[in-house]
Amino acid sequence: MKFLLLITLSLFIAHRAKGQEILPLYPGAIPNSKPVPDKERTEVRENGMHIVSDITIPTLTVFLPATPAPTRTAVVICPGGGYHINAIKHEGLDIARKLNEWGIAAFVLKYRIPDDASMINKEIGPLQDAQQAIRMVRQNAKKWNIDPGKVGIMGFSAGGHLAATAATHYRKPVIADAGNINLRPDFLVLGYPVISFTDSIGHAGSRDNLLGKSPSIEKIREYSNELQVTDETPVTFLVHASDDKVVLPFNSIAFYESLIRHNVPAELHIYERGGHGFGMHNPTTNEDWTSTLRNWLVSRGLLPR
Repeated sequence: MKFLLLITLSLFIAHRAKGQEILPLYPGAIPNSKPVPDKERTEVRENGMHIVSDITIPTLTVFLPATPAPTRTAVVICPGGGYHINAIKHEGLDIARKLNEWGIAAFVLKYRIPDDASMINKEIGPLQDAQQAIRMVRQNAKKWNIDPGKVGIMGFSAGGHLAATAATHYRKPVIADAGNINLRPDFLVLGYPVISFTDSIGHAGSRDNLLGKSPSIEKIREYSNELQVTDETPVTFLVHASDDKVVLPFNSIAFYESLIRHNVPAELHIYERGGHGFGMHNPTTNEDWTSTLRNWLVSRGLLPR
């Protein structure tokens, strides 16, 4: 039964990915990697979630809109999964298709899962992939009809932590950056993100998977992104639910407060209910938060009025 399920999923992804290009993230050797067998698996869980696990070979799936918006905006998307899996469909591929409907070029990042067995330094592995994705999009801006000054990053749950890390750690490149291409995203969109690794509000599973079971206080602070905001952090849109018991809404609140203290334009939307991992559709409300996001993008000049 499991074998049939995997075959069905493969056919589904092949069908839905028609017209999209799946590219290796690095042109040559994958940095910070140890030689290990490729054990990557894709499956559908009982709740319908499509997940990819044991990722050691990162890719970027290119979704170009049939009718690009005149703003030529682009977004790199980081699915969630606690730094243990990638929730590739409802926090990745589905989001990309929605952005394409608006005329935005979208790029789904399948980033490596931090693992001492496959990485020399697992704490920087996902960030390397996020920085390389931003670099790759800007490198190919002309080819993909993108404005290199309108490249954002979007992430959900632990993918939100990765996106927020890319938006606050860009001055410390963890990849080779020939040509000194700008690694700073121009804007940031976060869905129920892990932000903090502190004991009080942080997500322990994401912290353990990225930093190990006993990280130093210095490492906890370094990867608690509410503590890394500066006046130059990108403008940000956040959405969360008050009843999220997996990633507490205080993560989004703490990041929002830090942005405001640093005079960074930000917009925060917190629903009364919705739990964790609702993707584009919060089942507890008729309000469509992606429409609110679209309005925000228009207000920032990232989509036309």
